[in-house]
Amino acid sequence: MTRYPRSGKGRKWTILELKAIPASWRGDSLSDGDGLIGEVRVAGDGLVSVRFKYAFKWAGKVCWHQCGTWPTFNMEAVRTERDEARGQVRAGINPSDQKKVDRIESQARLDAVIAEALRKKDECLSFEAMFEAWMRDGVCRADGNAELRRTFEKDILPAVGTVEVRDLTDAHLRDALRTIGRGRGRARTAERMLVEMRQLFRWAEKRKPWRALMIEGNPATLVDLKMVVPQDYAPTIRDRVLCADEIRELRDIFDAMQAEYAAAPDRRTAVRPVLRETQIAMWLCLSTACRIGELLKARWENVDLAAGVWFVPQQDTKTKVDWTVFLSDFALRQFKELHGLTKDSACCFPASNREGSVDGKTVSKQIGDRQMQFKNRKPLQRRRNDNTLVLAQGRRGEWTPHDLRRTAATMMQMLGIQPDVIDRCQNHVMPGSKVRRHYMHYDFADEKREAWQRLGKKLESILGPAGAADDRQGLAGSARGSIRSARLPAPARQTASMPI
Repeated sequence: MTRYPRSGKGRKWTILELKAIPASWRGDSLSDGDGLIGEVRVAGDGLVSVRFKYAFKWAGKVCWHQCGTWPTFNMEAVRTERDEARGQVRAGINPSDQKKVDRIESQARLDAVIAEALRKKDECLSFEAMFEAWMRDGVCRADGNAELRRTFEKDILPAVGTVEVRDLTDAHLRDALRTIGRGRGRARTAERMLVEMRQLFRWAEKRKPWRALMIEGNPATLVDLKMVVPQDYAPTIRDRVLCADEIRELRDIFDAMQAEYAAAPDRRTAVRPVLRETQIAMWLCLSTACRIGELLKARWENVDLAAGVWFVPQQDTKTKVDWTVFLSDFALRQFKELHGLTKDSACCFPASNREGSVDGKTVSKQIGDRQMQFKNRKPLQRRRNDNTLVLAQGRRGEWTPHDLRRTAATMMQMLGIQPDVIDRCQNHVMPGSKVRRHYMHYDFADEKREAWQRLGKKLESILGPAGAADDRQGLAGSARGSIRSARLPAPARQTASMPI
């Protein structure tokens, strides 16, 4: 039903008349003159509104142009919209199409403003933002990037984190690294941080928006290592290898620690020996050439004591490939003793709370804390701080669990084992093209089994066969004196190479 204002057909509705419209008029039409028609609507709460549209003919058909809804729009605005639409029709323009064009152009202008704002925002991105993007999408290390984040947050981000990438120069990076290498005397740390910095920038210069911000190129490539470390710093590849005498000495120190602790009148005040599990871990590193981190993740379900085989699944290896270790008689005895200590746990080296494996750095810390004369730091609280594991009176420098892996490989080399077999015993990524590795799948199981057995026999010849009648008590007594004299830090000595 079409309704008209009280003043009659062709007249305009007044505001008072519109406000007086009852809900019963729902769906009725209101004629406002000059082609303007309103449709009465009633909301759920009883609120009345009128949606106005302008009727016009286009291409022989009646078309409608929406002019607005009262009371959201006042009637003056609604009628002005009708008048503009009527003028467009007279000018040969479809007002509805023109409204679509205006809406599209308005959205385009809005998009342009947003794009410009984003462009300006991208131009102002900081080094810290780039670092966070790299941590999220560019690097994935076994520890969840925890160590990488720790070092950057400690040394790099405080210095250059707020600097915009487009303004970042090699001078910024050089100054930050120089503070580490020269200011704090941590040349090796500065060298490592430079390598990681270059990795970050190589990732960034291939990706948006970072590559557009490096207008002057990659600043990390312009940083020379010698400019951030002391002048006398000489980068070296660690080559520490334990000789036969040191291997025997290590055995004697372990025995002496155990004997002294067992004979102590009050064990509450006695010096505790290195954990037996840690001692076994050292002999396993030496007899299998494994990585200490891979060993500490071992689980009993993967150790077959009857067959003498230790299987290392790919998720626990550095190379991300499955690895099978054929245990020598020497290594098998170590695992059997360890089984007697930790068989109640699923892990060969369980954490103190028996939830999962011990942390991968635990053993290295235990060994390092007992060689304090080589540490350039203050004694740490709640940690052992002595020199009880210093070998050869420190003449050849500090040793680490990883040095035992190197010692094992060197012993295999001296036994005439081929380098390719040694690499496979160490679970190295094999040299050569990916195509070559893709097609050549012989596992060298027999060769590796023989290599490990020969290594185990060599260790037995150095340490004496199992159950030998050597005077262990005398050996422990001689080592006990060296332990007592080694509890206070002493000055570091120069290292030197000695054959096994």
